[in-house]
Amino acid sequence: MSAHRSKPTTRPILDMNAYDARDAKPDDPKNDLLARRQRNFGAASVLFYRDPIEMVSASGCWMTAADGTSYLDFYNNVPSVGHCHPRVVAAMTDQAKKLNINSRYLHQTTEEYLDRLKATFPDHLENIVLTCSGSEANDLALRIAQRASGARGIIVTESAYHGNTATVTEISPSAHKRGDLPDHVVVVPPPGSLAYGDDIAAGFADAVHDAAKTLIDRGHGVAALIVDSIFSSDGVFSNPRGFLRLAVAVVHRAGGVFIADEVQPGFGRTADAFWGFLRHDVMPDIVSMGKPMGNGFPMAGIAVRSDLLAAFCEDVGYFNTFAASPVASATGLAVLNVIADENLQANAGVCGAYLRDGLQHLADQDGRISDIRGAGLFLGVDLSADGNPENPSGQLVADVINAMRRHRVLIGAAGKYGQTLKIRPPLCLSHNEVDFFIDALGKSLRARG
Repeated sequence: MSAHRSKPTTRPILDMNAYDARDAKPDDPKNDLLARRQRNFGAASVLFYRDPIEMVSASGCWMTAADGTSYLDFYNNVPSVGHCHPRVVAAMTDQAKKLNINSRYLHQTTEEYLDRLKATFPDHLENIVLTCSGSEANDLALRIAQRASGARGIIVTESAYHGNTATVTEISPSAHKRGDLPDHVVVVPPPGSLAYGDDIAAGFADAVHDAAKTLIDRGHGVAALIVDSIFSSDGVFSNPRGFLRLAVAVVHRAGGVFIADEVQPGFGRTADAFWGFLRHDVMPDIVSMGKPMGNGFPMAGIAVRSDLLAAFCEDVGYFNTFAASPVASATGLAVLNVIADENLQANAGVCGAYLRDGLQHLADQDGRISDIRGAGLFLGVDLSADGNPENPSGQLVADVINAMRRHRVLIGAAGKYGQTLKIRPPLCLSHNEVDFFIDALGKSLRARG
């Protein structure tokens, strides 16, 4: 290998597979719609694909565009029980016809939902606070952690994404296009073999220890270690099971709390546990959740130790106008019922194993697949032009993603360099749909051969 190999380019999360208006096609019939989008959203407009898609409907694992093309959705973990699931839509609609109001009134469905949701957590997480977005949930979690610890410092992984409030953007390295992180935020490499060799648990714990020492030396102290429990934005890191235990012990000894961000891996997606942190046999002080919680309805929240919440509420109250409404509660309850009644967590295990087998078969044929990681129906597939995992190729991933779109499959990217195909289809996925995906990926890789 050349000693002068160029260093791969770090890619902010919103730049991965993003539409660039400079690539607009003059004769594209969507130009008027695109122009309106740019006028309305301005610089904050983010669209997928070099040629954006106008979507009009969806059902199960499939989405339909305005031109009639149907796409297999391997990207969106928000509609986790399936796009427009009839039971979820019915629950939402029926409750909206009766009553929808803020949470300062008693309502049977709200308490039924919270009791059902609490039953999925360890007993020490006694309280639930609902919000409307994962960003709000993580913002609240950080505020509670800083109050509980009396410290300000936060430890995160180097390509983490935890949301977009002012506070949470500060601890989301993958959201930053320029500039350094604030002094009270220290990053550690994600828990993979490239960073830590064969002993990921010890290596990751040592990195957290060093980060804690840095925060203490800077005068901030340690408020929290916050991780997405499958490290999705970092490129998906799930194994070995239990590797988080040592790092959590380190942050507790430093006086901080452990926040498990379950916004992406939660609600049965990892198959062998309802929550990603349970795969590691750790006890979080706070758990944040969101995205799949309402299957598209804006729901999120935290599960938290009651003593931490009580201490926080001594200083400031918390109220959310739209969270914990009767419609939100009915919708969230329907999602829990569908996951249970349709055995979707088990399906994530069965279809996830079948999917991994298909990916491994492709890897045996194509050396550019340099690694396959993940659990259940949350997988990451690294691509490298020369097969060396130390030479990640975000460009190859971007080309494959756009080629897969031509083969009617939607998929995303992750990782520091955008080198990872991020796979997270709805939990109602079938074996036939896995076959469709594997066929499309094989064709897309061959097209880039």
